[in-house]
Amino acid sequence: MNRTRIRGAAFVAVAALGLTACASSSGEPAAAPAAPAVTDPVAVTYEGGIYVLDGSSLAVGHTVALDGFNRVNPAGNDTNVFVSTTDGFRVLDAVAGKMTDIAYPGAKPGHVVRHGDRTILFTDGTGEVNSFNPADLANGKPQGRQYKAAVPHHGVAVELADGTLIVTLGTEETRSGALALDKDGKEIARSEECPGVHGEAVAQGEVVALGCEDGVLLFTAGTFTKVKSDLAYSRIGNQAGSEASPVLLGDYKIDPDAEREAPTQFSLIDTAAKSLKVVPMPSGVSYSFRSLGRGPNGEALILGTDGKLHVTDPATGTLTASWPVVGAWTEPTDWQQPRPALFVRGSVAYVTEPATKKVHQVDLSTGAVKASVTLDAVPNEISGTVSGH
Repeated sequence: MNRTRIRGAAFVAVAALGLTACASSSGEPAAAPAAPAVTDPVAVTYEGGIYVLDGSSLAVGHTVALDGFNRVNPAGNDTNVFVSTTDGFRVLDAVAGKMTDIAYPGAKPGHVVRHGDRTILFTDGTGEVNSFNPADLANGKPQGRQYKAAVPHHGVAVELADGTLIVTLGTEETRSGALALDKDGKEIARSEECPGVHGEAVAQGEVVALGCEDGVLLFTAGTFTKVKSDLAYSRIGNQAGSEASPVLLGDYKIDPDAEREAPTQFSLIDTAAKSLKVVPMPSGVSYSFRSLGRGPNGEALILGTDGKLHVTDPATGTLTASWPVVGAWTEPTDWQQPRPALFVRGSVAYVTEPATKKVHQVDLSTGAVKASVTLDAVPNEISGTVSGH
């Protein structure tokens, strides 16, 4: 359902003029003026809705009311953001500041993946996969490719340029690996060597990595290859890729009994050499699943609990910079609770600071905080539009 939310002093002033000022010459109510468009929108969730910030000034352009715990991801174009709600995926027109009628209903909407000219949705509660060109969102709900997993599970899917679709395998209780389908839907490869499969990333050369509890599973040239770590349990559940690098950035957790592990190491997966390197964070520093990103030249970015944005050369694992951005923080046990979060778009990083209700804009060429804004509510997740993939 479309809802245009009108806010600010301008609306109050018009309303104060009374009913006569709200009527047209024909006696019908005058149409409400549209909210001004926002440039390069950044979407920030809070309890009860979504703020839409101007990407340059960080000024709050729109406030969209939306109950429940909502998650946000880029839709893959310069207008829209996908919102994961209790009822399924919905599309936010971030430029105009309103929810559209485009929706993909289903319980437990999960991963949103962008690769090439495709955006791929995986609905955990149904096992449904929807893949489409995000440019088509401008004309309504796209008529894209659909697939349904044999058993619903917390999964993920990626579609490659040649139409190959990679989809995880699993059930509600366990997850074991992935399969690959050609453009006609025929299975061409399968691997069940990835216990606890979770998350994905794509490296230079269209190499796909899926995280496992003992390393990663790579897909390249029509074949799955397992890259094992040195430990029996070493969960890599979140990864960040870059077209500028064959090396993927991943988290690295080693305690299977932890309710919420605070990882002090991260992984660098060389998809060309099919090797995995474990790199320590600075002493006493950990990070969360919302901490990983990649810079414009493929730099590995991790927002640490010391409040600094740590920059690492992915080829060597060498720490090249540590830029102060927010105050020191501790990751909450409940994954839905706010903690500093990172969103990277081009040469700019956006970082939330729940403790102060702030959002900061960081120049990735210098590490300088170029702008900040204080919000009325505590920021949680952060994402935004992207003009290309």
